[in-house]
Parts: sequence; structure tokens; C-alpha cells
Amino acid sequence: MNDKSTENESALVLFSGGQDSATCLAWALERFARVETIGFDYGQRHGIELECRADIIDGLKKIRPEWARRLGEQHTLDIPTLAEISDTALTREVAIEMGEGGLPNTFVPGRNLLFLTFAAALAYRRGIANIVGGMCETDFSGYPDCRDDTIKALNTALNLGMDKKFELHTPLMWLDKAQTWKLAEQLGGRALVDLIVEKSHTCYLGERGARHAWGFGCGECPACRLRAKGWEAYAAS
Repeated sequence: MNDKSTENESALVLFSGGQDSATCLAWALERFARVETIGFDYGQRHGIELECRADIIDGLKKIRPEWARRLGEQHTLDIPTLAEISDTALTREVAIEMGEGGLPNTFVPGRNLLFLTFAAALAYRRGIANIVGGMCETDFSGYPDCRDDTIKALNTALNLGMDKKFELHTPLMWLDKAQTWKLAEQLGGRALVDLIVEKSHTCYLGERGARHAWGFGCGECPACRLRAKGWEAYAAS
């Protein structure tokens, strides 16, 4: 597991069950010989996203036989402490609105920092050098832990703190949502786009009742509106 060539050929993908992470998983499967995933149960209101992962994995295996061969272990970590110390609309039954400092109250402080740190710790044990996340600074809600500067700084800190040479990949960093849909099409054709529409979950409220052109969701929360806007632009292109 600790052979350097094996480390460089393998990747660990932060896989929540959403549109972005599903696209990132396909991206990694195109580039690495062995791909494992990690998801986090932190008491999120939209915990149903975690249940969507199995269907997405099954769908990916059917789209490309080589993807099925490259898929490795799937990991889930429970970190309820994050919800316990958070007072946000993603971890509490409160209305989604703008909070202090111009950030929406869906911002969970430290979430991506913790996710990537836990991912690096697991990657260290698993002999994996590449870590892939769906952070994006183009179409986002202003979350500071999604910024490119943040990810680069954390990459440096992780490498120093663990004496490893991890590489944090963020293939969506400079893509808007329409371009993310287009990337999915380029990676897996219409089959991947359809899989993401039908099986991934984005809605902050965990709503799976209403089926829209872009997938399931309440249609009103910021995540749904962003996904819908991107779909409309992608469909019109």
C-alpha cells in the first residue's frame, strides 16, 4: 500500500452524493487507476444525500466498465461534533437567510477544512497521494473554505503536518454550474448527466419529492436555485 507509484496512481474523492462530488468522482475515475471515496455524516439536514451515493456508484459502474474496475473502497465517517458546535441552517431546523458578515447561514464554519483533514488522514493510512474535492470559487455562496487560496494553504499545511506529498485536486474550482454539467457530459456522455439528474442530491432541505428538469429538490433553497440556473444554461448551450 505504501509503494510510491501506487500512491500516485490512486485517489480519494470527497463524495457526498451531490452533483459536484459525483462529477468529481467521474473525473477521478478517468485519471487514476484506483479510486476510493469518503463521505461525512455530520448531522446535516440533507443527510439523504448520503443515501444517494450507492445508486450513483452502481450507475457509474454501468456507464464505463473501466470505472467499475477502478472503484475501490467506500468510506463514511461520523463527525456529529461538527453539528454540535454549529448553529447553521444546514445543521438546525431554521430558515435559510443571510447571516452576519454577508455569509448565508448555510455556512458551516470549518467544514471543508475538517473534511480535507480527515480525508488526508485516511489517505495517509491507505497509501493515497491524491485527494479530490468539489470546492468551487466560481458558482458558490461565498464560503471562505471553498476558495482556491484556502485549499492551497491547507494543502501546504497537510503536507507539512503529515510529512507527505498530498495533492488536493479541485477540478470544479473555476467552473460555473453550467460548465459542471458540461464536464459530466464530456466524462460520461448523456448517461452520466442522466445519472446525476436522477440519483444525486443537492437540496439543502433534503427534499426528494418534486422532480424538476435538473433533478429532485425543493426548487427554492440556494443550492436548488444554483443547480437549476446551471441546468438552464447548459440545456440552452
